[in-house]
Amino acid sequence: MGVIVKQSIKGTAVTYVGVALGFLTTFFVATRFLTTEEVGLSRTLVDAATILVGLMQLGTSSSIIRFYPYFRDKESDDHGFFGLTLLIPLIGFAVFGMLYIVAYTPLSQWFGEKSPLFVDYYYAVLPIALFLLYQTVFETTANVKMKIVFPRFVREVVTRLGLLVTYLLYAGHILSIDGFVAGLAVSYGICALLNGAYLMRLKVRRVRPDWRYLMENKPLVRRYMVYTGFLLVSALTGILAPALSSFFITAKMGLNYTGIFAIATYMAVMVSIPYRSLTAIAQPELSQAIKDGDRPKVKSLLQKVATNLLLAGGFILLTIWINIDLIYVILPKGETYAAARNVVLILGLGQLITAVFSFCLSAISYSRYFGWTLVLSLGYTVLCIGLNNALVVDYGMEGAAWAGFMGSAIYYAAIVLTLWLTTRTHPFAKKQAEAVVLFATVFGLNEVLVRVLPLGVWGSSIVRSVVLLIPAVVAAYRMGLSQEVKEMIDQKRKKLCKR
Repeated sequence: MGVIVKQSIKGTAVTYVGVALGFLTTFFVATRFLTTEEVGLSRTLVDAATILVGLMQLGTSSSIIRFYPYFRDKESDDHGFFGLTLLIPLIGFAVFGMLYIVAYTPLSQWFGEKSPLFVDYYYAVLPIALFLLYQTVFETTANVKMKIVFPRFVREVVTRLGLLVTYLLYAGHILSIDGFVAGLAVSYGICALLNGAYLMRLKVRRVRPDWRYLMENKPLVRRYMVYTGFLLVSALTGILAPALSSFFITAKMGLNYTGIFAIATYMAVMVSIPYRSLTAIAQPELSQAIKDGDRPKVKSLLQKVATNLLLAGGFILLTIWINIDLIYVILPKGETYAAARNVVLILGLGQLITAVFSFCLSAISYSRYFGWTLVLSLGYTVLCIGLNNALVVDYGMEGAAWAGFMGSAIYYAAIVLTLWLTTRTHPFAKKQAEAVVLFATVFGLNEVLVRVLPLGVWGSSIVRSVVLLIPAVVAAYRMGLSQEVKEMIDQKRKKLCKR
């Protein structure tokens, strides 16, 4: 776990550099120079591309992590496994790209009344999807080789730099709206190329599958194909369900509201950022432990990952909520985007649930019970469609946020139950209950102080941040809520004392 924590900390540090850049891009450039409709357009294009990628991958990302231990060989590296992971998504892009083109008429009718601008740029989704597809495949391949920092840098920093340049060029009237949309695609294309070049540096250069090896290991190939088939649907639904709220708002309310919702979503997504780095490096370890039948290690990984993500995500959510009013004061056109103030909290809680329990879904996916992921994901999608359809029209953006939160809570409760029934492992530990009590206490005190402090928005936010967050962090350290982090801090302190 030590290697995992160190790699994840480096990855998270890189991610937060990207967050800072994204904060500048989203909060001070996009909201100032783009209309809410244009913010909504960029969000909808990327969401649509992300959903397509879930289909086009044909389960490749999960298959890479699940089967790399079976193909890995010290003498020949991976028997052309990398080449196989390049070929399958290409087939997926061809098939589902054609289906997306065919679906133009019904989708344009659904979005056309409230969001005609999206219909105008309907086909721009395809190049964005292609670049996102291979960026994801290259990043996952680097992850199984325990190299997450550079791919994380590309995803979190380079992507946002590209978007920032695009926004500024559009704001300066150097790019038209057509050029703006093309700039979005180019940003993702550069990132895909950089990740591909990085893999070449890692000596992953065999781009042709080893057909002889595949023919000699037909049972392994059959298992790979069956697994990929299941993951095709479950991966799609896992991507589709979280994006449904945005699409329902776009179709039922218009791109203006999608733009407001997108800014709230950006803030809420910060809660799950540590999840991206920690699980990226922990998933290969989990896959290897499951392959080896090492149940104690599997349980230990589940509990440690869940605990660390609960702590990291919980503190991020508290920081955002304590300063939410200040954020909207600083934000250009903040009075417009403040309509989604409560949406941030609801979405943030949903992101916290997702971060803490998503690793459990990985444990099921890498086990022989992976078929359950299909059932769970289909149920999740149907549930989210029903909740959004029932709540968005009557309750608007808050209805969409509640739909996402309730869908996530029910979905991950079902995942944890399935994990226990199939493998007799679970992610729960005593320290997690202590962390929840700590966070609930800080949240309650904040709700009291925000009403009684005789200060303006700036003074109140600064005082509450200092008075509540610093003691909470110290308390978490003293209580040893994350043993791994506490040990790392203690080691650093000892080294400093020796100096």
